[in-house]
Amino acid sequence: MKIDVLDQGYVRLVDTLGDEISIVNAARVSYDKESKLRDDGSLTIADQKLIKFLWEEGHTSPFRHAAMTFEVYAPLMVARQWWKYAVASTHTDDQNGWNESSRRYITENEEFYIPKGHEWRSKPENSKQGSGDPLITDVGGYFTNKLWDVVSEGKKLYDKALEAGIAPEQARLFLPAYGMYVRWRWTVSLQGVMTFLGQRLESDAQAEIRDYAVAVRDLTKQSFPYVYEVAFSDTR
Repeated sequence: MKIDVLDQGYVRLVDTLGDEISIVNAARVSYDKESKLRDDGSLTIADQKLIKFLWEEGHTSPFRHAAMTFEVYAPLMVARQWWKYAVASTHTDDQNGWNESSRRYITENEEFYIPKGHEWRSKPENSKQGSGDPLITDVGGYFTNKLWDVVSEGKKLYDKALEAGIAPEQARLFLPAYGMYVRWRWTVSLQGVMTFLGQRLESDAQAEIRDYAVAVRDLTKQSFPYVYEVAFSDTR
């Protein structure tokens, strides 16, 4: 399943490892117990209560026994914020579940994020990060046009560099970086997904990555419906 985000981006659920019963049995192994799903594939009431208890009490290690792989296409500025969550099933850095397309090897069509409808947000008065109310249309329109100029000139120079025989890994220096779309696959434990959502769905998260977090949340619901219900029942 794929969900479109921003003007040209998306989040796609590629694969899952484990399911909600994996979470239950990771917890029950402490008592040498094991549960099974009902004949219709649903959790028993007891197992639902266990997941709810684990979540509400912060016992999150069993949630590392299920994992998801997403493919994401997003502006580089979103990707670099997302990179903080590039840990797979443990808290150690050697479990890196992130693979990104590289312009050292490919020269696919360049796509760039341009804010829709000249929507440029103002700087908030009392914060070092985040944004405030939208700027007036005239100001937004001016900077949208300037951004298009920068993108157009960068792409022209990039193409000229390639035509001149410059290696793609250097020619890409001409491409405006932060708005350029990049594609990657993110493999992450369900605990890691929930950590990401807990931070990037907040109102003080950057609006663009918050839009992607909504898509991740909605895709997570497809594979882990009861976990979704427990975690987000008050936000549906």
